[in-house]
Parts: sequence; structure tokens; C-alpha cells
Amino acid sequence: MSYAAILSFILFTFAFTYLLFKLFFHPKQKHKKPPGPPTLPIIGNLHMLGKLPHRTLQSLSKKYGPIMSLQLGQVPTVVISSSKTAELFLKTHDLVFASRPKIQASKLMSYGSKGVGFAEYGPYWRSMRKLCTLKLLSASKVEMFASIRKEELGVLVESLKKAALVGEVVDVSEAVENLVEDIMYKMILGRSKYEQFDLKGLVQKAMALFGAFNIADYIAWLGPLDLQRNLDSQYQELNICMQYQVIVWQVMENLNSFKKDN
Repeated sequence: MSYAAILSFILFTFAFTYLLFKLFFHPKQKHKKPPGPPTLPIIGNLHMLGKLPHRTLQSLSKKYGPIMSLQLGQVPTVVISSSKTAELFLKTHDLVFASRPKIQASKLMSYGSKGVGFAEYGPYWRSMRKLCTLKLLSASKVEMFASIRKEELGVLVESLKKAALVGEVVDVSEAVENLVEDIMYKMILGRSKYEQFDLKGLVQKAMALFGAFNIADYIAWLGPLDLQRNLDSQYQELNICMQYQVIVWQVMENLNSFKKDN
């Protein structure tokens, strides 16, 4: 049998089993949901989002109101399109909705969703935030790198002077972007971006994978089938956690060598 035929058979079997479970074994939900469009088995309302989901949601809100419910695969979702209602979720009751959803990318590339950007809100996340605030982002730590910022800013000013003397056009946005990048590299790694570390490339790859649509985030049991062909292997190949560890180890080795030499 071809791959397509096997895949179709597996999907049909899963769909049939799911429908039987929903019809005969799944208990009726007692809580009342906001109004929303009718759903399809398995995929729910995923088919309705299209290529411009923000416009689709805006159109649906006109029909179902500022608070509506969608079923994105297996994920029940409440959509808010009113600023006053959004304030209740994001400000008044923000602690209830503070946690990020656990997606496959964060599990595979953020130590099982343990990074400060993806960890569930609670004691662990609060301790992580406290650690970052006191050890990385405090006023004394920021001031510690003032000389680096001054040095890199001086380099930028000199390059602008040279460009002005010869009448060369300067892309200011690109120049400022490079300035910030150079400062960050030296603050984080103690090295120029041109030396041995491709941190920017690593972050760009990670952001692309974090933002990619993954059907397994909405229908979990489809994850092992890898329907999007090699998306899971891209997570494993990139292996953000290990590459970050390698960078940290290299930085620590360089610091230890510097201390020994001095």
C-alpha cells in the first residue's frame, strides 16, 4: 500500500473511533459556553479560519457577539473582540489567564515548556522571573555594561562620520539594528557577532518554528503521524536546548581560560 493509502486508512479509523466515543461515551458538558459557529468532528472550527484568521474572527464576532466560542481541533477557545471585555481578561482577571498554551514546539525546544517564556504561571515561573530580574535585568547589572554600550555607540558614530565625508547613503534602521545586535552579543556572550557564535541565526530559526502552524497543537493524537512532513524532525534537528547549552559551555570555557591567563 502507498503512504497516502495507509495515511487515509489511519485517519478514517481515528475519525470513526472518535465519533463513536463522542456519541456513546463522552459525558455531556455541564458548563455553558458562549455562542459560536457549529463545529465539525475532529477539526472543530479550524476550517473556518482561512489565510486571514483576524478577518474571519472579526466577521464572526458580528454574528455571535463580542464573546464567542470556537473549537480549534480539540482545544476549546474563547474569542474576545471587545476592548472592555478584553480588559477583564488581561487586567482584572489576568492571573487566571496568565499561562501560555503548551505547544509542541515549546515542549521540544524549551526544556519541556520550562523556559521563562513558556512555563505555566505559578511558583516556578515566579521564581524564574525573580531570578531574571535580580541577576540579569537589575539596574546594577545593566550599568555594568555601560562601557560596552558606549564603545559600540562610538563605533556607529565614527561610521556615520566616514559615510558623511564621502556622501554615502546610510540605512539608519539597519545601522541601529546592527548596533543593538552588537551590544547584545557582547553583553550575553562577551564576543563580537562575527566570532564563532551564530546566536541570531539560531533565534531566527527558533522563532520561525515557534510561529509555524502545527496541527498537533490542536489535535494531539495526530502528532506522531507527522502529517506536515518533517516538522517534528525540524524541531529535533534544530534542538534549540542543546545548541544554547553548547553556546553557554563555550562562553564559560572562554571565561575560565581568561581567568587562568590573567
